[in-house]
Amino acid sequence: MKRVCFLLKVRRERLDEYRERHADVWPEMLAALSASGWHNYSLFLREDGLLVGYLETEDFAAAQEAMAATDVNARWQAEMAPFFEALDGAQPDEAMRPLTEVFHLD
Repeated sequence: MKRVCFLLKVRRERLDEYRERHADVWPEMLAALSASGWHNYSLFLREDGLLVGYLETEDFAAAQEAMAATDVNARWQAEMAPFFEALDGAQPDEAMRPLTEVFHLD
């Protein structure tokens, strides 16, 4: 499994609503993530809006591609896009750029 970590920025004025949305993620979205190879997926949110995402997957590009092919992901991304800063017209899942891992304690 490959470990993937990424950063995004949630608008400060939308933090509470963002938390609420993730307290009740659509069951079909959860199923699609699992079926697409997203494992051990977590989101961490700092009070200034910095969002840190972490997941494990065999192939991140393939996992992203599999999600992009689902209708539920298109609907979810369209609803989530207004929560984020600096997407430059991309959907949130398209704006994720993995960080380079420099250390891991096994």
